[in-house]
Amino acid sequence: MADTIFQTLSRFFQSYGYWVVFFGIMLENAGLPVPGETVLLFAGFLAFHGQLHLSRAILTAIAGATIGDSLGYAIGHFGGTALVRRLRGRFLMSARHYDRAQALVLKHGHWAVFVARFITGLRVLAGPFAGAFLMPYPRFLLFNFSGAVVWAITIGYVGFLFGSNWGRLVRLFKEADLVILAIVLLGAVVAIIVSFRRRRRAKAKV
Repeated sequence: MADTIFQTLSRFFQSYGYWVVFFGIMLENAGLPVPGETVLLFAGFLAFHGQLHLSRAILTAIAGATIGDSLGYAIGHFGGTALVRRLRGRFLMSARHYDRAQALVLKHGHWAVFVARFITGLRVLAGPFAGAFLMPYPRFLLFNFSGAVVWAITIGYVGFLFGSNWGRLVRLFKEADLVILAIVLLGAVVAIIVSFRRRRRAKAKV
């Protein structure tokens, strides 16, 4: 399975480059069954091997995620709650994900837009619900963009850090959720900072 994903994404990136990141993530966030998260992971993997620039891939992902969620917001805003309810249990959207997303947005408002970005199956629903429940767009955009920035940096760097082993990265994502990966990434950053400080101290003593 990992080899199939690897080969498929390799062909797409060879043909379209950063457009794969933009449209993959934008379409996922707009509500289509596109593996945007996997696309960004693979972009980080390619950046490790020098085939892409990680910073450019992350910026592209932020743009795609922000625009995609804004399209979802527009669907909810102009279609209203009646249209959003018709999505329940359709278009690969399970009733369970629908109910969880609705409860999250109703209870936590704009913070739900930020948090939903990190929950598989819910990030595609936060935009439509925010629009349907008439959350002011400037507020939605602020939390949507902020979540996109943190999410894109996290996923991009996870793909980069595990760039030496794509199969291991795929297995990790099957076994762990994004919260665990964020902890792993934070631990790696702390380890790098500690190592850097130790080297500076060692040089200072010399």
